Amino acid sequence: MSGKGILKKLILYPLSLVYGAVVYVRNKLFDWHVLSQQSFNVPVIVVGNISAGGTGKTPHVEYLVEMLRNGYKIGVVSRGYKRTTKGFVMATRKSTPLDIGDEPYQIYHKFMGDVSVAVCENRVEGINELLRVEPDINLIILDDAFQHRFVKPTVAIVITEFGRPVFKDHLLPYGRLRESKNALSRADIVIVSKCPNTPKGVDMMLYDRNLDLFPYQKSFYSKFEYGSLKPVFPEKAPSAAPTLEWLTDRDMVLIVAGIGNPKPFVKYVRQSRARAWINLFPDHHYFTKKDMNLLESRFSAMTGTNNIIVTTEKDAVRMSNCPYFPETLKPYIYYLPIKVKVLRNEATALQDMLVKCINKAPEKEHS
Repeated sequence: MSGKGILKKLILYPLSLVYGAVVYVRNKLFDWHVLSQQSFNVPVIVVGNISAGGTGKTPHVEYLVEMLRNGYKIGVVSRGYKRTTKGFVMATRKSTPLDIGDEPYQIYHKFMGDVSVAVCENRVEGINELLRVEPDINLIILDDAFQHRFVKPTVAIVITEFGRPVFKDHLLPYGRLRESKNALSRADIVIVSKCPNTPKGVDMMLYDRNLDLFPYQKSFYSKFEYGSLKPVFPEKAPSAAPTLEWLTDRDMVLIVAGIGNPKPFVKYVRQSRARAWINLFPDHHYFTKKDMNLLESRFSAMTGTNNIIVTTEKDAVRMSNCPYFPETLKPYIYYLPIKVKVLRNEATALQDMLVKCINKAPEKEHS
């Protein structure tokens, strides 16, 4: 370990022990029923993680919605991270990312009309209010709420990233874990996300062994599949969208990302033959006028024959609503949509398990 690494451990590791003790006591208060959990008269699927950011929760929430929306009237409740509003807010056509957060905005517009989306810091209050406003809802998906234990889940799903194993990580702030690996025991399903395109069976077997799940739990493995480039501003874009495949070494791509873990996205875009420049921003970053001036300056300095900007689907949500986005760049910026693919031919098994759990959930009165 380097001197810098030793210094980091000396400073941050003791803080991790204090943090871990606080988390442990809090969880025990729920286990001992000192702090109570709220049950609901509709099934609740909780989707979350035990790591800080970047595991791909939102695409998996979208995957679940797509999987279940034909059989259920779904309501999605989220905290609405980095929104400027407070309390319960229902997503509408007039909502902006600043009103409800970029991820709820993305979910709402992707399934507009099929799914109700609401945000609230207090998830119990959010679910109660959503059910009051939309009494026909018969399934709630709670986004990023595995640590929000005031809600008693019907099914708890934890998303963990293949390339950042929780069993090799440490608690915050020394590591990235919100809770210790033992917290996985509260999950019904663990989905290992962002797997390599062709993971080896032996790798998944070893991963399962390290997860050390109980017999009542089930692990699934998933990866992201990227779609075709789509314009962030369709009304300004050329009629024929470019593809990464036709870019040559005479072309240039400005890669822009403000997500939890941009490495897989950047790696995918850089597989094209075009020369790449990269601008990374913090997760959920709302772009400023200074940011836009920087991107405009960098793009104008690119010397390629055909130059484009490629960003993520989540960043496109914020860019399309950014009042400072330069008009000159609108014809050249595209995003890469992503979708989840469950590996080992287990998509049907995942759906069957979820439906079985949902249908077996007893109706409960509000406590």
